Amino acid sequence: MRIVVALGGNALLHRGERPDAAVQQANIDRAVTALAALARDNELVITHGNGPQIGLLAVESAADPALSTPYPLDVLGAQTQGMIGSLLARALRAALPGRQVAALVTHTVVRAGDPAFARPTKFVGQVYSREVAHVLARKRGWHIAKDTTGWRRVVPSPAPEAIVETDTVHALLSSGTLVVCAGGGGVPVTADHDTGALTGVEAVVDKDFTAALLAEELKADLLLILTDVPNVYADFGTPRQQPVLDVTPAQLRDSAFPEGSMKPKAEAAARFVERTGGLAAIGALDAAYAIAHGTSGTLVRPELPIG
Repeated sequence: MRIVVALGGNALLHRGERPDAAVQQANIDRAVTALAALARDNELVITHGNGPQIGLLAVESAADPALSTPYPLDVLGAQTQGMIGSLLARALRAALPGRQVAALVTHTVVRAGDPAFARPTKFVGQVYSREVAHVLARKRGWHIAKDTTGWRRVVPSPAPEAIVETDTVHALLSSGTLVVCAGGGGVPVTADHDTGALTGVEAVVDKDFTAALLAEELKADLLLILTDVPNVYADFGTPRQQPVLDVTPAQLRDSAFPEGSMKPKAEAAARFVERTGGLAAIGALDAAYAIAHGTSGTLVRPELPIG
């Protein structure tokens, strides 16, 4: 079975943790332990978030006196892919002796005219108090918005249109290689209509939407979105909260989800199932094997035919 796995940002750096390399390595070791059993019997492609990491690099870049201007988000996104990809690849090689593992810097094509560029919504970086966030916004020209626990920087998040390296990922999978790619949604670029030349843009693509597109392009059997809750909950955080265990895309969309957390995961799962007729599942990282075998998490399946 061919599985595309989308690791949530919590798999790499939990809220409130110091962004030290050792902390992230420990979290990645835990994630790889959960994925190793799946990788032994399946073709696996692993994607990951980069919100905390790209936010940290953006702060460092903005404060670096050696730079005349901070590095743009596409360059910072490439840096996070290299760092996180290396940590994941090393841990995967240790957990799966003899298995070939490749971490691939991946580019995601977006439309220059995407309205998301005028409406920044994607949270990146750490959480600030309201006062500190507004000071940083004035000083650095950031857009900020309220998150569930405080205030954070928000950046444009255009929709992914294509993944440049899909054919390369296909070739690697055909050779038996486990692939880490499309980290942080991929490096966002626009493509020249005539020449195909790629130009980086100031944005961060949602990693779940990119994972869904990648799974579609790779003709994956399953899109597995892993996070820090055991399954999707309808009316999360209210007295009416209840688990959602087996749904169609339409039923999933009928549930109310917070804009910045479960909503993009639910929409990505729904899109993949609608476009391919495959299966998607959402659940806890530690239960990855059980979710893939239908005994945990939320299963998103196609509509059953009538008659």
